[in-house]
Amino acid sequence: MIKKLLFLFLFLFISCKKVVQPPKINNFYKEAITANDRKIITPEEAKTYHVDTDYQYEYRTGKSGHYEYNYDVKGVSAQGDSVFGNINVQGKVGAGILRFDTIPDIEIKTEWTGQGKLKATDNQANEYFLIVD
Repeated sequence: MIKKLLFLFLFLFISCKKVVQPPKINNFYKEAITANDRKIITPEEAKTYHVDTDYQYEYRTGKSGHYEYNYDVKGVSAQGDSVFGNINVQGKVGAGILRFDTIPDIEIKTEWTGQGKLKATDNQANEYFLIVD
């Protein structure tokens, strides 16, 4: 009887698969989009580089359904300081750089909040409210 129980436990132990935890997803932005994306257009992206003066984006790359758009933006910080910069957006999220007259450039992560409107945060959790320029 003990041999049967040991065999059963051994069988169950061997047949159990390791439970893999799903990766943690940060819904605010995708790691695939970074502030450096706005600086570099890869040779692959250059093949799909497109400018259309009828729209507000500076340019777009990618294929239908997976476009990455580049925008000039301006806005204000939560403290009321004026800011401007450039971002890349894919879907609802993106990243880019804000420029100031008195301090160094700041990397931001963005999220659409409405037509032409974005909310951005920097690494210190400061918020910025931007519009497409």
